[in-house]
Amino acid sequence: MDLSLVIPVKDEAENLPPLMEEIIQAITPTGKSFEVIVIDDGSRDDSWKVLRGLAEKYDFLRLFRFQFNCGKADALSLGFSKSRGDLIATLDGDLQDDPREIPKMMKILDDGYDLVSGWKVRRHDPWHKTWPSKLFNLTVSLICGKRLHDFNCGIKLYRSSVVRFINLYGDFHRFIPVMAKWQGARITEMPVAHRARIHGSSKYGVSRLVSGFLDLLTLLFLNRFATKPLHFFGLFGLIFLLFGGGVFGYFGLEWIQTGALHLRPLIVVGGFSLLMGVQLFSLGFLAELFNRNKKQRYPIAETVRGNIDEEGSV
Repeated sequence: MDLSLVIPVKDEAENLPPLMEEIIQAITPTGKSFEVIVIDDGSRDDSWKVLRGLAEKYDFLRLFRFQFNCGKADALSLGFSKSRGDLIATLDGDLQDDPREIPKMMKILDDGYDLVSGWKVRRHDPWHKTWPSKLFNLTVSLICGKRLHDFNCGIKLYRSSVVRFINLYGDFHRFIPVMAKWQGARITEMPVAHRARIHGSSKYGVSRLVSGFLDLLTLLFLNRFATKPLHFFGLFGLIFLLFGGGVFGYFGLEWIQTGALHLRPLIVVGGFSLLMGVQLFSLGFLAELFNRNKKQRYPIAETVRGNIDEEGSV
């Protein structure tokens, strides 16, 4: 399989049939074998019904449905795990991304890159979405050391090896280029066409700016301490233990010299410091244990492959 297209959707029933037609028109002329993996992220409209109808028509279509809304990151993560293509493309299901950009990205990938990220130079979105996005993109670029103009762009193209070891959850999908860079991937961006939404409504608002910055802090923490949480908790725990031990050592020496020991506020502070040190080390060990045994699970309700038979079996 040459190419896998991963498309997370939520309440996009009207957009799905024309999107499939556009994908066929864009990818077929390349001569590449391809599959389209659509993850229905807990839609409450007729998206799943429409998708099942499309699966009867197109044998390249593979469908997965979450029982409830899990978020775009989980949908992409599932799509990546099910992909069979040497290249993996992502795009949104709202028709604002143009599938004709994917063959252009494939040519850029042939120049030795591992990831091509789309850049919506001219966005057809209201100002309360574009300006916070610009601020977010600039902040992420400065902190993470990789300058991209549009981390949130839904259309991207990867080599399969890039996404194989990226762990997505929450809203971490917007940081895929950052995580790929930390893995040593060669990244570039390409200006892409962006179209105004015709059907449905946007699933994101201004609130994602705040959540994005909080996720960025989480990502920076996980990048450094995800596989060694005790290094973080243990560092602060050691500081508290040294301070508390120093306080008790000082008063212990005074007791030896004078034979008297009086309760002072500093003794209480020292005791609290020792207690905090022990607690932080305990948290670190628990985090190490959890990190070793964690597993990713997905609440999949149904799985459908193309060309459903008359009884609806898969």
